[in-house]
Amino acid sequence: MLRDITLGQYYQTDSIIHRLDPRVKLVATIAFILSLFIFDGVAEYVIAALFLIIMIKLSKVPFKFMVKGMKAIVFLLAITIVFNLLLTPGEPVFTVWKLSITKEGIRLAAFLTIRLSFLVIGSSIMTLTTTPNQLTDGMESLMRPLKKIKVPVHEIAMMMSIALRFIPILMEETDKIMKAQMARGADFESGNFIKKAKSLIPLLVPLIISAFRRANDLAMAMEARCYRGGEHRTRMKPLCYKKRDFAAYAVILLYLAAGLMADRLVKMVVVLL
Repeated sequence: MLRDITLGQYYQTDSIIHRLDPRVKLVATIAFILSLFIFDGVAEYVIAALFLIIMIKLSKVPFKFMVKGMKAIVFLLAITIVFNLLLTPGEPVFTVWKLSITKEGIRLAAFLTIRLSFLVIGSSIMTLTTTPNQLTDGMESLMRPLKKIKVPVHEIAMMMSIALRFIPILMEETDKIMKAQMARGADFESGNFIKKAKSLIPLLVPLIISAFRRANDLAMAMEARCYRGGEHRTRMKPLCYKKRDFAAYAVILLYLAAGLMADRLVKMVVVLL
């Protein structure tokens, strides 16, 4: 399960998505996530699915590798489906004792499942095709206007970059600790939910200690190299928009326009027929 988490990992290959400016990918990801919460119809989600499929093809990241990240949210998806099916009021479809599954609950559960799945895959495309350094530069550039109100933009971008870098490292560390504990007789699989939660204590304690140790080593290394963030800091590769980046912005606008107009167009076609 831990190896299936793809957030924070970078997949090295040559594609048009990899070559895009990180600011474009950040804006596109935010726009895609917002669109998932704005869209509320089958036609809109069909447009979102087509857009996501095209982006996956253009990124040249294997689909199996990208879908692996879905395994980490299976439990969350299951809880979302059950709660929406059983607790959404409306027209009953199936009733067992005092619990009823309604049409509205089925519709809401389906849309929330699709929304969460698309959200995870869409975010994975950005992290898999963008290095942490590029993400840091892109976030700092986009948040630069906040400097006028004394927001520490560089420090925030640096913290997010370090967090993304630490995700695969901590996952690897967790896997090593888990194997070491299993070799000593620890059981993380059998038993009920409470027993499984208690069995994680021998795993979490050394992991937290290791995380603090790594954070302390990183802070000492940055201080030893006289690192000073903020003003007057230069970059070896400054960000610069190219023609493909402006074309990507146009594609994002076309996607949003198509998604917002899709339901209206479907209704018009239905009326005409």
